[in-house]
Amino acid sequence: MLAVVQTEFRYRGRNISGADIESIRQVIADHPGLSRRRLSAKLCQAWNWVQANGQLRDMVARGLMLQLHRAGLIVLPAKRKSVPNNAARHRAPLLEPSLEVTPLECDLAELGPLEIRQVRRTPEEALFGRLLQTHHYLGYRRPVGEHVKYLVYGRGQPIACLAWSSSPRHLGPRDRFIGWSAPQRRAQIHLLAYNTRFLILPWVKVRHLASHLLGRVARRISDDWQQLYQHPIYLLETFIEPARFRGTCYRAANWLPLGLTTGRGKDDLTHQPNRSLKELWVQPLGRDFRQRLCREGHE
Repeated sequence: MLAVVQTEFRYRGRNISGADIESIRQVIADHPGLSRRRLSAKLCQAWNWVQANGQLRDMVARGLMLQLHRAGLIVLPAKRKSVPNNAARHRAPLLEPSLEVTPLECDLAELGPLEIRQVRRTPEEALFGRLLQTHHYLGYRRPVGEHVKYLVYGRGQPIACLAWSSSPRHLGPRDRFIGWSAPQRRAQIHLLAYNTRFLILPWVKVRHLASHLLGRVARRISDDWQQLYQHPIYLLETFIEPARFRGTCYRAANWLPLGLTTGRGKDDLTHQPNRSLKELWVQPLGRDFRQRLCREGHE
């Protein structure tokens, strides 16, 4: 028989107590015929564990249950089938050779009108992924969780891609810059957006285009996020590899450098650097961003 756990630990921003583990065991006992996937949905319903848009956080719950199962604290039913890794399953194929592009080299004023399309949950989302996978030095896989995607057109053809997703849960320089408490951060972290990819396509040589696009996206991203996920955005952030880039376009778009990361990943347990240091940059969206982010509870 599994013992009651007295030590509280954290998983994805939630405190998990011994009583919580007992409640998970009870959910499993009450539904012996359900799969792991359906049990995670039952747990979300029991805990009212939902996203800001009302959807169940079943992927997060499934990860928690799997971790507890591996630690011997609960017993999950046997896997009924192996589901492919979400990131691997959505890896974008190479850019199809049929896409016709024309090299562009001109001043920004000469480029003409630009169209910035939010392509998340649209037919153009596949093209967005292929462009990043083919031309960005880090490649691209569709993220899990909230995210938006911008495909920029100029002179009738794609010229840039910007990908945004949910922000990391804890970043010391950012958290000190905002000035929020740990409970405030846990409650309001969904009101930040993280620029995961920014690509000017290699056949496009237009001075000041990058900072111009950052400025235009900053003026609309909160409304777009509101439309997709029913909540606004008050702060943007990104990482820059100083060995590769100087952050010139972010500085020109009025972003602020906050210093270097610690070099530890989000799941680090050793408290030792295990990856390259990066510069953290942010851009507040509105003068009252601190007041909004330091409120208690959800918006």
